[in-house]
Amino acid sequence: MGTEQNLRLRPLEREDLHWFVEWFADPEVLEFLGLHNPLSQAREEKWFDKVLESPEDEHPFAIEVAEDGHWRVIGNIAFFGFHATFRSAEIGIVLGDKSAWGKGYGTGAMRKMVDHGFKNLNLHRIHLQVIAENTRGIRCYEKVGFVREGCQRDDIWKNGRFHDVYTMSILFPEWEKLNRGER
Repeated sequence: MGTEQNLRLRPLEREDLHWFVEWFADPEVLEFLGLHNPLSQAREEKWFDKVLESPEDEHPFAIEVAEDGHWRVIGNIAFFGFHATFRSAEIGIVLGDKSAWGKGYGTGAMRKMVDHGFKNLNLHRIHLQVIAENTRGIRCYEKVGFVREGCQRDDIWKNGRFHDVYTMSILFPEWEKLNRGER
């Protein structure tokens, strides 16, 4: 299983973009994302340039795992949609490297990012959107402490049909309780 000791988050670099072009060409990786088509290198670079202009707290992190003495990029994670008055933000994660699936890396990365959001960014609420059929993702989010708040029925059209989308969140007091071991 993946452990947080051999997992790290670091700022995403332009040199990482080729991984996303490769991963987003795989229909299995795209299955539960808001993307419908593979992305070109040029489109990824345009996205990255736009990200660099956004507030620093919204810059994505590369998710890396340690293997054989070096670090390997397996995905990315980011906050976006900050609301300063309400101290809330949305979180998104992609594990594009399928060899990393099912090893706990997504859960570890989410824990690290949620910790960062509450400890360093002074957030009160962190929320996300997840397609209802994404049982692996939902399990990951629940392990971190997210709870399901609601369902947007038939919210997105993908692969020839509509899908429900769940909203999940974790609040600062819930995170504090989990970190005191009071489950």
